[in-house]
Amino acid sequence: MNDAVPHTQAPADASPQVSAEVPQGVDTQRPQEAAGPGHDPAAPAPLGVPRIPTGNAEVDGLLERLADADHLATDGHVEVYEDVHRGLRDALTALDARPGPPAPPSTYRQGS
Repeated sequence: MNDAVPHTQAPADASPQVSAEVPQGVDTQRPQEAAGPGHDPAAPAPLGVPRIPTGNAEVDGLLERLADADHLATDGHVEVYEDVHRGLRDALTALDARPGPPAPPSTYRQGS
């Protein structure tokens, strides 16, 4: 090593300085900072899934119940989904329990 040129050594914890120009219009803030103070990306947020009315008041009420999941943390969704599923299953079961047309008379005769 030449003693005429002073040698300086960077400290071990120093990181290299990188300088680059950022194109105009590019947001350099982190997502949390860009969204504003108090923004929590993990907070519950509506999914924006449209619920189209079916014309059946009971079923439409159950579908609207799905909106409750929009305001719950993920671990709370299961309770809402199970409740809606149970209600829809009960509504389908009720369709099967409705009395239908009378059965045709039997042509089978005993003792013949």
